[in-house]
Amino acid sequence: MRKILLPSLIIIAASLLVIRIFYLQIIDDSFKLKSDNNAIKKAYDYPERGYIYDRNGKLLVANQASYDIMVIPRDIKKDLNVAEFCALLNITKEEYYKRVAKAKVYSPRLPSVFLSQLNKSEFAAFQEKIRKYEGFYFQKRSLRDYEVDYGANIFGFITQVNDKLISQNPYYNSGDLIGKQGVEESYEEILRGIKGVKYIQKDKYNREIGSYKDGKYDTIAVAGEDINLTIDAELQKYGEELMINKRGGIVAIEPKSGEILALVTAPSYDPGILVGRQRSKNYTLLYHDSIAKPLYDRGLLAEYPPGSPFKILTGLVALQEGVVNEQTTFMCHHGFSYGRGRFMKCHGSGPHQLHNGIYNSCNTYFAQAYMLTINKFANPGQAVDVWSNHVKSFGLGQFMGYDLPTGKKGNIPTSKTYKKIYPNGGWRSTTIVSNSIGQGEVLMTPIQLANMMATVANQGYYYTPHIIKKIEGKNIDAKFTTKHETTIDKKYFPPVISGLFDVYNKGTAYALRVEGIDICGKTGTAENYAKINGVRTKLKDHSIFVAFAPKDNPKIAIAIMIENGGFGATVAGPIASLMIEKYLKKKISRTDLEVRVLNKSLISEYAKLGGIKEASAIESTPMDSVLRAKIVTPKTVVKTPKEEIKKTAVDTTKKN
Repeated sequence: MRKILLPSLIIIAASLLVIRIFYLQIIDDSFKLKSDNNAIKKAYDYPERGYIYDRNGKLLVANQASYDIMVIPRDIKKDLNVAEFCALLNITKEEYYKRVAKAKVYSPRLPSVFLSQLNKSEFAAFQEKIRKYEGFYFQKRSLRDYEVDYGANIFGFITQVNDKLISQNPYYNSGDLIGKQGVEESYEEILRGIKGVKYIQKDKYNREIGSYKDGKYDTIAVAGEDINLTIDAELQKYGEELMINKRGGIVAIEPKSGEILALVTAPSYDPGILVGRQRSKNYTLLYHDSIAKPLYDRGLLAEYPPGSPFKILTGLVALQEGVVNEQTTFMCHHGFSYGRGRFMKCHGSGPHQLHNGIYNSCNTYFAQAYMLTINKFANPGQAVDVWSNHVKSFGLGQFMGYDLPTGKKGNIPTSKTYKKIYPNGGWRSTTIVSNSIGQGEVLMTPIQLANMMATVANQGYYYTPHIIKKIEGKNIDAKFTTKHETTIDKKYFPPVISGLFDVYNKGTAYALRVEGIDICGKTGTAENYAKINGVRTKLKDHSIFVAFAPKDNPKIAIAIMIENGGFGATVAGPIASLMIEKYLKKKISRTDLEVRVLNKSLISEYAKLGGIKEASAIESTPMDSVLRAKIVTPKTVVKTPKEEIKKTAVDTTKKN
């Protein structure tokens, strides 16, 4: 028995191996498609990307036809007329040999992009003579066609995949396009669709002889899904116009839903310059512009001291902790002393309670309320953590979870912060009192400021800010419809809101009122320092304003940050009033404010910053005329009707 066991096992194993090989080679033809089979060519059919609309159905981003010249290096004939070929495509011989060499590095036998994004006339000239140049063929693709000249930071752009991504994601091949930044990146898999594949049989002479297995394994391209953004296109456009010759960000949110109504960064650029053959050149100019940094989204990335708007949270936390009530009064003498030789200045004077403390923006009141909050606990570390947890419940000091690929956490200090700063201890409420007025270690982004105001407008809750409103045939992520409650009881919000309402009626925004709209707001002026030649230097303050309207049943919450803009009511405040009126009334009655803002330029102020290094909150100046002159506007390309590319057939492939 033992003598026949081993031979039997060998025979069985050999039989199974033969059967498997027979199955793979004879029966299962799909194995040939997965192998590096020179007799079968893959031809891809690229779908049209989904269209992008605003919240009201206005078309923002469509598509246009484009053509890439593809190359298979091993198929290029030795007698190819390189001079004629180069003249046809308007490139030099050096460029030709460099591109072919690059293609060989990728693969001598697989196609890769030789020259991308030909326009209609360039393609027509090449198409007539394409048969003369074996090894080259054209691939039709779909490029973006921007229907508007604003919103570049929202949309992002389309670019070719790199080798690293190709190695990580089998869906992509050399020359494929992918969304970068903005919604193009966040919703890439939804917008891109699924490309179709055709398998073409070749003979021994490398000539195409028809579909492999009569198209049995071919798949049909599935067009990308359309999406609607939460953005109000007209409000976005208006915001960008108001920010001309200024630097900063505007974020507007619908409080009851968390939908982002406007996301403005300045300076910005026309999204159309990143389409076509000149995309790479234009992007390089934008990327290397270390003065203007137009690719830097200040609404999401710029971290600033929030200044006086932060007093709203200081007051709410003090109420919640029971250290003050609405009648608690502090006497202000244009500021107050809080230590040896320490004096916090304030433009107000006299007795201040919560209500007039808010609309007069009294530093004394909120500094005293903050110190009472910290001094409530025997241990200042414990006190700061209690305070910090309250503040963080408004979505601060952390990534907010919105559906855009970039952002910053800001900073809300904790006991760990001060253990690092003061390793030997000795710190107390007077040491960190500047936190009370939005200075000190507190940093916030404009979107966090806007979300804070949306939370106050809702009297204690918010929805995660998001920019997607609708995806064709799909539901948006459930996290955007999940309510987040703060640690502050609802009963403490009405007195604070009353104070914010009187900022417009009695206080620092009295001159910014809009007839027929009850606006609640808060001016802010954040101190601004930078290192100049190694010396910490005081610069012109940042202008900040936050608001929501109407007072009852709010429809919009907004935050404006203008770098080096001065007092909150001078630049940021008028922009807030104008944006609110534009959204709620669709027209402007305060044309005096509009003229003032449109004519306001801070370029001369930014020009003073040329020698500054290591300025944490000063990132750039507006794009100058020299840069604009260098940017190449893309040639007009004939648009491709959506119906021509979108397929209604059932998809036979799977998404990766």
